[in-house]
Amino acid sequence: MTSRDTARLTNIFRTLFNQPELQLRDDLTARDVPTWDSLNHVNLMMYVEEEFGVRFSTGEVSSMQNVGDLKRLIDAKAVTKQAA
Repeated sequence: MTSRDTARLTNIFRTLFNQPELQLRDDLTARDVPTWDSLNHVNLMMYVEEEFGVRFSTGEVSSMQNVGDLKRLIDAKAVTKQAA
């Protein structure tokens, strides 16, 4: 993930979870962010899909364990999108 893409993703997290100082780490999980509940998880996926022009399947979303998984999935979708 490029630094620009990381900044875009960080902005989504900071805005959605109302935590302007939030630092994204690959091992960051919902347990680390008090406002990251199931409703905000759905909102997060929608914002990420819109910002990065990708779509996630239910299986992909449920298999994500942390921010690192999300970044890798965004990258994989971007590569697939460029190849199409």
